[in-house]
Amino acid sequence: MTQAARRIGRTLAFVLPVVLVLSGTLAVATVPWAAGPTESRLLPASATDAAAKAGPPAPQEILRSRLLAELQEKDPGAALTSLQQEMNASPSLARHCMGIARALGRAAVAKYGPVRAQSYSRPVCDTSFASGVSAAR
Repeated sequence: MTQAARRIGRTLAFVLPVVLVLSGTLAVATVPWAAGPTESRLLPASATDAAAKAGPPAPQEILRSRLLAELQEKDPGAALTSLQQEMNASPSLARHCMGIARALGRAAVAKYGPVRAQSYSRPVCDTSFASGVSAAR
């Protein structure tokens, strides 16, 4: 048996059980176990708990949504300026700055392409915008 055939066999021996377990789990999770009408399907307990505990969105999620909308309406430069102003006004959001800047970078690539998106790069939150641009390429 050649080396390539052994490698393929080992890969299948590892991947196949994982695929079977995942597909079986997904199949069981989608079966409508309730005997009632199809409109009244039951949600798993974790989904109802999460919906009850969710409450209002976190401030950083509101800021991320607002800045992504601003990027779509105007340009990434305006969104990055607003991000910097928000970080100066609310230092408690500073730990979320890098994630928001990366999201803006990915959205800029989706709208403008990688070259034009990179031209909007600013030193807001270190180089997170640029890292989001490069990750979306």
